Amino acid sequence: MNKPQPLKLGHLVLRVTDLEKSISFYQDIVGLSVSDRVGKRMAFMRAGADHHDLALVQMSASDIDSANSLFTNMEHFAYQVIDYAAIEAATKMLQDNNIEITRGPGKHGSGENCFIVFKDPDGNNIEFYSEMRQVTADNPYTPKVWQDDIDTFDQWRCEKFVVEPPAPIKAKLAAKLAEKTN
Repeated sequence: MNKPQPLKLGHLVLRVTDLEKSISFYQDIVGLSVSDRVGKRMAFMRAGADHHDLALVQMSASDIDSANSLFTNMEHFAYQVIDYAAIEAATKMLQDNNIEITRGPGKHGSGENCFIVFKDPDGNNIEFYSEMRQVTADNPYTPKVWQDDIDTFDQWRCEKFVVEPPAPIKAKLAAKLAEKTN
Protein backbone atom coordinates (compact mmCIF):
# COMPACT_ATOMS: atom_id res chain seq x y z
CA MET A 1 0.00 0.00 0.00
CA ASN A 2 1.35 3.43 -0.96
CA LYS A 3 0.72 5.67 2.03
CA PRO A 4 -0.04 9.37 1.48
CA GLN A 5 2.66 11.77 2.64
CA PRO A 6 0.94 14.77 4.22
CA LEU A 7 3.01 17.97 4.25
CA LYS A 8 1.20 19.66 7.15
CA LEU A 9 -2.08 20.00 8.99
CA GLY A 10 -3.64 22.66 6.80
CA HIS A 11 -7.06 23.80 7.98
CA LEU A 12 -10.03 23.18 10.22
CA VAL A 13 -13.72 23.79 9.47
CA LEU A 14 -15.91 24.66 12.45
CA ARG A 15 -19.68 24.71 12.71
CA VAL A 16 -20.90 27.95 14.30
CA THR A 17 -24.36 29.27 15.21
CA ASP A 18 -23.64 32.99 14.57
CA LEU A 19 -21.30 33.54 11.63
CA GLU A 20 -20.89 37.30 12.09
CA LYS A 21 -20.14 36.97 15.81
CA SER A 22 -17.59 34.22 15.06
CA ILE A 23 -15.93 36.25 12.28
CA SER A 24 -15.56 39.19 14.66
CA PHE A 25 -14.10 36.94 17.36
CA TYR A 26 -11.53 35.35 15.06
CA GLN A 27 -10.60 38.75 13.54
CA ASP A 28 -10.52 40.86 16.72
CA ILE A 29 -9.42 38.32 19.34
CA VAL A 30 -7.41 35.74 17.39
CA GLY A 31 -6.08 38.13 14.71
CA LEU A 32 -7.15 36.30 11.52
CA SER A 33 -8.12 37.92 8.19
CA VAL A 34 -11.13 37.06 6.03
CA SER A 35 -10.11 35.62 2.65
CA ASP A 36 -13.56 34.94 1.18
CA ARG A 37 -17.16 34.35 2.12
CA VAL A 38 -19.84 32.08 0.71
CA GLY A 39 -23.03 34.10 0.93
CA LYS A 40 -24.07 34.48 4.55
CA ARG A 41 -23.26 30.83 5.31
CA MET A 42 -19.47 30.51 5.34
CA ALA A 43 -16.26 32.45 5.90
CA PHE A 44 -12.70 31.46 5.05
CA MET A 45 -10.04 32.98 7.32
CA ARG A 46 -6.26 32.94 7.41
CA ALA A 47 -3.32 33.58 9.69
CA GLY A 48 -0.62 33.20 7.03
CA ALA A 49 -0.26 32.75 3.27
CA ASP A 50 -2.71 29.86 2.83
CA HIS A 51 -6.07 31.13 1.53
CA HIS A 52 -7.57 29.66 4.69
CA ASP A 53 -6.52 27.75 7.76
CA LEU A 54 -9.91 28.17 9.43
CA ALA A 55 -13.33 28.03 7.81
CA LEU A 56 -16.55 28.79 9.64
CA VAL A 57 -19.88 27.35 8.47
CA GLN A 58 -23.10 28.66 10.00
CA MET A 59 -25.62 26.07 11.17
CA SER A 60 -28.55 26.21 13.57
CA ALA A 61 -27.94 25.04 17.12
CA SER A 62 -30.27 22.07 16.52
CA ASP A 63 -28.40 21.11 13.34
CA ILE A 64 -25.12 21.24 15.24
CA ASP A 65 -26.62 19.14 18.04
CA SER A 66 -27.83 16.53 15.57
CA ALA A 67 -24.69 16.52 13.40
CA ASN A 68 -23.35 13.04 12.73
CA SER A 69 -20.00 13.60 14.43
CA LEU A 70 -18.42 12.86 17.77
CA PHE A 71 -17.00 16.40 17.83
CA THR A 72 -20.12 18.25 16.74
CA ASN A 73 -18.53 21.65 16.11
CA MET A 74 -15.85 20.29 13.79
CA GLU A 75 -16.95 19.55 10.22
CA HIS A 76 -13.50 18.38 9.08
CA PHE A 77 -9.77 18.87 9.40
CA ALA A 78 -7.40 18.75 6.46
CA TYR A 79 -3.88 17.70 5.58
CA GLN A 80 -2.05 19.19 2.64
CA VAL A 81 -0.56 16.82 0.07
CA ILE A 82 1.89 17.73 -2.68
CA ASP A 83 -0.45 17.85 -5.71
CA TYR A 84 -3.59 16.51 -7.36
CA ALA A 85 -1.78 13.30 -8.37
CA ALA A 86 -1.33 12.60 -4.64
CA ILE A 87 -5.08 13.08 -4.16
CA GLU A 88 -5.78 10.61 -6.98
CA ALA A 89 -3.36 8.10 -5.42
CA ALA A 90 -4.94 8.61 -1.98
CA THR A 91 -8.41 8.09 -3.48
CA LYS A 92 -7.35 4.74 -4.93
CA MET A 93 -5.69 3.73 -1.66
CA LEU A 94 -8.85 4.66 0.31
CA GLN A 95 -11.02 2.65 -2.09
CA ASP A 96 -8.63 -0.34 -1.97
CA ASN A 97 -8.85 -0.31 1.83
CA ASN A 98 -12.64 0.15 1.99
CA ILE A 99 -12.32 3.51 3.74
CA GLU A 100 -15.55 5.52 3.48
CA ILE A 101 -15.15 8.47 1.12
CA THR A 102 -17.75 11.18 1.71
CA ARG A 103 -16.85 13.80 -0.95
CA GLY A 104 -14.57 14.05 -3.92
CA PRO A 105 -12.27 14.25 -5.57
CA GLY A 106 -13.15 17.81 -6.48
CA LYS A 107 -11.86 21.37 -6.74
CA HIS A 108 -13.30 24.14 -4.59
CA GLY A 109 -14.01 27.60 -5.98
CA SER A 110 -13.00 29.63 -2.95
CA GLY A 111 -9.38 28.76 -2.20
CA GLU A 112 -9.16 26.82 -5.49
CA ASN A 113 -7.86 23.73 -3.70
CA CYS A 114 -8.42 20.17 -4.86
CA PHE A 115 -9.85 17.78 -2.25
CA ILE A 116 -10.93 14.31 -1.18
CA VAL A 117 -12.83 13.81 2.12
CA PHE A 118 -13.06 10.52 4.01
CA LYS A 119 -13.94 9.10 7.44
CA ASP A 120 -11.62 7.93 10.19
CA PRO A 121 -12.62 4.94 12.41
CA ASP A 122 -14.59 7.27 14.73
CA GLY A 123 -16.52 8.96 11.92
CA ASN A 124 -14.50 12.20 11.80
CA ASN A 125 -14.16 13.80 8.37
CA ILE A 126 -10.55 14.14 7.13
CA GLU A 127 -9.62 15.98 3.96
CA PHE A 128 -6.52 15.71 1.82
CA TYR A 129 -6.11 18.89 -0.22
CA SER A 130 -3.60 20.37 -2.65
CA GLU A 131 -2.90 23.52 -4.62
CA MET A 132 -4.57 26.01 -2.30
CA ARG A 133 -4.38 29.68 -3.28
CA GLN A 134 -1.52 31.47 -1.52
CA VAL A 135 -2.03 35.07 -0.31
CA THR A 136 1.23 36.97 0.18
CA ALA A 137 2.61 40.47 -0.34
CA ASP A 138 3.85 39.33 -3.76
CA ASN A 139 0.57 37.56 -4.55
CA PRO A 140 -2.18 39.77 -3.05
CA TYR A 141 -5.82 38.75 -3.10
CA THR A 142 -9.00 40.75 -2.65
CA PRO A 143 -11.64 38.89 -0.61
CA LYS A 144 -14.94 38.29 -2.34
CA VAL A 145 -18.35 36.84 -1.58
CA TRP A 146 -19.02 33.63 -3.49
CA GLN A 147 -22.49 32.36 -4.29
CA ASP A 148 -23.57 29.31 -2.31
CA ASP A 149 -23.73 27.10 -5.39
CA ILE A 150 -22.15 24.03 -6.96
CA ASP A 151 -19.34 25.96 -8.69
CA THR A 152 -18.20 27.34 -5.35
CA PHE A 153 -18.26 23.85 -3.82
CA ASP A 154 -16.79 22.00 -6.80
CA GLN A 155 -15.65 23.67 -10.02
CA TRP A 156 -15.76 20.21 -11.66
CA ARG A 157 -19.44 19.80 -10.63
CA CYS A 158 -18.84 16.39 -9.03
CA GLU A 159 -17.75 14.84 -12.33
CA LYS A 160 -14.69 13.27 -10.65
CA PHE A 161 -16.52 12.15 -7.50
CA VAL A 162 -16.06 8.46 -6.75
CA VAL A 163 -19.11 8.45 -4.45
CA GLU A 164 -22.63 9.78 -4.67
CA PRO A 165 -22.60 13.49 -3.69
CA PRO A 166 -24.31 14.35 -0.37
CA ALA A 167 -27.94 15.50 -0.64
CA PRO A 168 -27.21 19.25 -0.28
CA ILE A 169 -24.62 19.02 -3.07
CA LYS A 170 -27.06 17.08 -5.29
CA ALA A 171 -29.54 19.92 -4.76
CA LYS A 172 -26.91 22.46 -5.88
CA LEU A 173 -26.21 20.35 -8.99
CA ALA A 174 -29.93 20.14 -9.78
CA ALA A 175 -30.31 23.90 -9.34
CA LYS A 176 -27.45 24.55 -11.79
CA LEU A 177 -28.96 22.12 -14.30
CA ALA A 178 -32.39 23.75 -13.96
CA GLU A 179 -30.77 27.16 -14.45
CA LYS A 180 -29.23 25.98 -17.74
CA THR A 181 -32.49 24.50 -19.07
CA ASN A 182 -34.54 27.65 -18.36
